Amino acid sequence: MTKLIDVVESLRVKVSRLIQKNQLLEQKNEALREALAKKKQEVALLETDLIQLKQKNATLKSANALLGSKEYKRETKLKINSLIKEIDDCIYHLSE
Repeated sequence: MTKLIDVVESLRVKVSRLIQKNQLLEQKNEALREALAKKKQEVALLETDLIQLKQKNATLKSANALLGSKEYKRETKLKINSLIKEIDDCIYHLSE
């Protein structure tokens, strides 16, 4: 009979440990989920910043091209030609 009581007590202790481990793992899981959500928000913000910086970079390149920078000589010519075509189109439409 004492053997049976010892086995039951041993099982109770093991089940209790398993329950504690399960609770600990659930807490860790929840903490990891929260950390993941924060990281996803950070990534979204960084992606937005990246898009804005790319737009600013393109704007600065266009500004440099219009200012006649030596690095952007070809782009400057293309931009000027594009602007001239737009002006010609506007004049044409106004003269109709």
